[in-house]
Amino acid sequence: MAAAEQLFRAQGFKATTIRQIAAEANVSAGTVMAVGGKDTLLVSIFDTWITSVHNDRHTDVAPSTTATTEDVLKLFVPFVGYFALDPELSREYTAILVRGNHESVIFRDLALALLAGLETVLASSTLPRSQVGPDARTIYLAYLGLLMTASSGAITMPDAADQLRQTIDFVIAQPNGKQ
Repeated sequence: MAAAEQLFRAQGFKATTIRQIAAEANVSAGTVMAVGGKDTLLVSIFDTWITSVHNDRHTDVAPSTTATTEDVLKLFVPFVGYFALDPELSREYTAILVRGNHESVIFRDLALALLAGLETVLASSTLPRSQVGPDARTIYLAYLGLLMTASSGAITMPDAADQLRQTIDFVIAQPNGKQ
């Protein structure tokens, strides 16, 4: 995977060939293809990084006082930053996921981990307990939509971050969970 990532970032995803990846990794092209090809490698690269961020997080993500928009945004900063590092690779990753030919842990295990983090932070907000789960899902789905929209190039990552901030402000500011 390291050889593929290095080449994808240096040459671009589309310009990189399986043979180049194999040569860089000192393996045969058949060995690279056994992994599943370029799409599978790119999904694995992103998913491995995203998994490592989740695994490295401290288990206590709750703020010590009432949760703010900034506390919630802290959960997303590493991911938005990673996608912003290389817009072309992010666009390719998103396109692969949208095509539905490759599964990603971001929609399963990592989604649950991020939702749990959101619920932990939102539980210390002024939201009623009954709204914490639904509001965590609202923020998570807004985040995914904005990340994919920004990855497609339709909006910039800073605009996506600003829109996510607005969504979180809206959710947290709703009195008694009335939206």
